Amino acid sequence: MIIALDGPAGVGKSTIASLIAQETGFYYLNSGNFYRSVTYKVFDEKRDPEQDENVINASKNLNIEVINNQIYLDGVNIDSKLHTDQIDKYVAKHSAIIQVRENINKILRKLTRDLDIVAEGRDMATVVFPNAEVKLYLDASVEERANRRYNQGVSSLTFEQICDSIQKRDEIDKGKEFGKLEIAKDAIYIDTTGLTIIQVCEKVISIINKKK
Repeated sequence: MIIALDGPAGVGKSTIASLIAQETGFYYLNSGNFYRSVTYKVFDEKRDPEQDENVINASKNLNIEVINNQIYLDGVNIDSKLHTDQIDKYVAKHSAIIQVRENINKILRKLTRDLDIVAEGRDMATVVFPNAEVKLYLDASVEERANRRYNQGVSSLTFEQICDSIQKRDEIDKGKEFGKLEIAKDAIYIDTTGLTIIQVCEKVISIINKKK
């Protein structure tokens, strides 16, 4: 079974998908970290992040593995280095490049072939796994998402700056030529504004159980 969770930045998809995977015993696939790995690789190789060619080449030569839900690039665990302000600034732009998305989609499908998975991202239900048995779209207000990000304590930005960053990210994600953020026609929409992680997970588990 494939459970596909889509939604905008900061809505809590990673946390929720991880908990759902633990509950179901499914493999947890965080697609966003694969795109972040591309951006990380560009900076690690000291390439210009403004040049699409550098980003495309990084995605072509991405030697990536997932071990215990941790991202390894060229055999090195980089999971803790993927959520920085620098990567946040560029990952939406980089993930909008069609060749990059095509390369990452091939990697995602290859890694998860013949597995029961919980996949989360921007276009899991619409592009990567259009035949997923369960499709969900998680949403929340910009202020709610910014507050969650701010309270994580991993950003040096102010609350207002995080709000602005999230709004810009939303505009880029929804305006992509390929793999844009949108609600799949057969997806179930869940507004998580004001809900706790546990409350959202309970809703999702209920939906999955009904599908089973």
